[in-house]
Amino acid sequence: MRISIRMDDITPDMDWTKFLRFKELCDLYQVKPLIGVVPDNQDENLHINSSKIIQPETFWNYIKGLENEGWCIAQHGTTHIYTTKKMGCFPLNRLSEFAGIGYENQLAALKRGRDILLSNGICTRMFMAPAHSFDNNTIKALRKLGFDKMTDGFGQSPYLWRGMTFYPISYQQSSCLKKNSGYTTFVVHSNTMNENDFEHYEKLFDKYKDRLISYTELMEVKVQKRGVLGKAAEYAMALTKYILVNWKSIFKQLKYGISRR
Repeated sequence: MRISIRMDDITPDMDWTKFLRFKELCDLYQVKPLIGVVPDNQDENLHINSSKIIQPETFWNYIKGLENEGWCIAQHGTTHIYTTKKMGCFPLNRLSEFAGIGYENQLAALKRGRDILLSNGICTRMFMAPAHSFDNNTIKALRKLGFDKMTDGFGQSPYLWRGMTFYPISYQQSSCLKKNSGYTTFVVHSNTMNENDFEHYEKLFDKYKDRLISYTELMEVKVQKRGVLGKAAEYAMALTKYILVNWKSIFKQLKYGISRR
């Protein structure tokens, strides 16, 4: 599969050392990712570089500079605060900023985030849902505000659903790398990357450099329509992954607890 990159949780006080290190890797292989910018970050977990917070005007100028380099920008929620435990249409997580809070509330929150971006010179039609969680009202509100693209879903190519074009993410990196056809996106959270993670991507980029594409190239791929059966299969895949990941976490905790006795 052809591989694009998206980077989540872009804020003024993110871990800039890790972000810039990953950017160097992208620059080396001439990969232009999609970045999810949080318009008004209120998530304490994303307040990382608190002692050296970049001033707002400097941050937004930097983001504009990335856009001028060919990077793509998505609105990554509004505050990144999880307000419900709804799984939404793509059940990878049991928490959400938007799913379950109603259309009008979602519309108001999403509009505020969009307006913050616009006031800082960022105009995007791409949305990135925190925790991958959204519902049909999220899609309805986004379309009302002029968004027509979302980075989420599973599949081998971009698809159209409810008037929104979805650009699928990888179900599992190893399985995607075994396929010779199709397109996918690897999700990167640079804030939480460790040395092993950087080594993994350095090797991956080098080995599969002929498969790497910029996100702008992904957005040029022909969009296919997806029916109800396709969406049902995607939902089942996401729910299965959620269950497997959680059982794995529980098993590790139990194993750790037993080993300490």
